[in-house]
Amino acid sequence: MSENLDLVRSIYAAWERGDFSSAEWAHPEIEYVFAGGPEPGRRTGLTGMAEGWREWLNAWEDYPVEADEYRELDEERVLVLSRYSGRGKTSGLEVGRMRTDGATLFHVRDGKVTRFVGYWDRDRAPADLGLKE
Repeated sequence: MSENLDLVRSIYAAWERGDFSSAEWAHPEIEYVFAGGPEPGRRTGLTGMAEGWREWLNAWEDYPVEADEYRELDEERVLVLSRYSGRGKTSGLEVGRMRTDGATLFHVRDGKVTRFVGYWDRDRAPADLGLKE
């Protein structure tokens, strides 16, 4: 197993415990992207990433995350196929009733994540990356 895969597994291990507080894994100039979903957008830097996470997580009573599969695509990229659930604070809407199978693409260089792309729709990630299922 590569160091990049170890890093991504450690990030997801924290998230699976409900701990989204650490950004030690992120490069100071990280590009943080949400492709699709209810609030698509792009932010840069640790502050931008923290604001994006805070806005997203504050919309949910809880936001359980579970990794289904890790795919090491090349020397710098790790794709994680994952599952999300939760209940919206304002709407009360259960995520489980919507599409809940997502993906996250991590670009890792020198032990830090330089680019994070979150996909609300799991099928979009391989399509965007030109990968076969």
